[in-house]
Amino acid sequence: MMPSEAWIRIGFFAGVFLAMALWEFLAPLRPGAMSKARRWVINLALVLINTLVLRLLFPSAAVGVAWLAHRRGSGLFNDVDVPLWIAFAGSVAALDFVVYLQHVLFHAVPALWRLHMVHHADIDFDVTTGNRFHPLEMVLSMAIKAGAILVLGPPLASVLVFEVLLNATSMFNHGNVRIPPLVDRVLRLLVVTPDMHRVHHSILPVETNSNFGFNLPWWDRLLGTYRAQPRDGHLGMTIGVRHIREPERLTLPRLLVLPCASEVGSYPFGSAAGKGVEFENR
Repeated sequence: MMPSEAWIRIGFFAGVFLAMALWEFLAPLRPGAMSKARRWVINLALVLINTLVLRLLFPSAAVGVAWLAHRRGSGLFNDVDVPLWIAFAGSVAALDFVVYLQHVLFHAVPALWRLHMVHHADIDFDVTTGNRFHPLEMVLSMAIKAGAILVLGPPLASVLVFEVLLNATSMFNHGNVRIPPLVDRVLRLLVVTPDMHRVHHSILPVETNSNFGFNLPWWDRLLGTYRAQPRDGHLGMTIGVRHIREPERLTLPRLLVLPCASEVGSYPFGSAAGKGVEFENR
């Protein structure tokens, strides 16, 4: 089960990555602010490191946790007799909501924001940004998902589909691609689009602390964290973190130690500097 799970995820990752990279090449939205080759080496190196760390600490990954819950008969959907399709859809939606709440938490707590800054410190926004995370954030994320899976007791297939969707939509919604405004308005009713998520990567804290969804767009709308457009437009907005922009601070070694070597700035809305963040529903 585990080898096939890994190969399925690798296959979908490679396919979506190549498709998005080609789309960015053919129809990019924004010009790059930094050498693309340099950024890609750094971001993909983080992907490799994170994959090795997670496989070392969680050999069976999220699907293995679901298998353990099923074997023990623990969790909501192992205790409640519902049709498989309800358990499947409910599990995917519930896990996506957990990821939304986790994302909000990493913006609210200054100590967690220190880890999450590695993701936001990218001064460009493209398919590789969707997998640019600090290894400790990935470990915490997997631990949170494992706990949610043990509580839910979801079908194994739903966990695999969720993991594939989460990774695929993360690469999609970080894409530096042109999408016609009308198409974007329709798409963002069903999935987080690049234009919707790009707002979240704005240098402005009030915009950084909005649009937390990775896959489903509904949680932001329901919980009041939705912001339709950036103040300065998608071509005029600045991507990244205000106090971390120097190229020498964006190398792989410096990013790995960034949580211990940088101030948090005014971004965490759980800190004194970040209180009073308002959201716009428009």
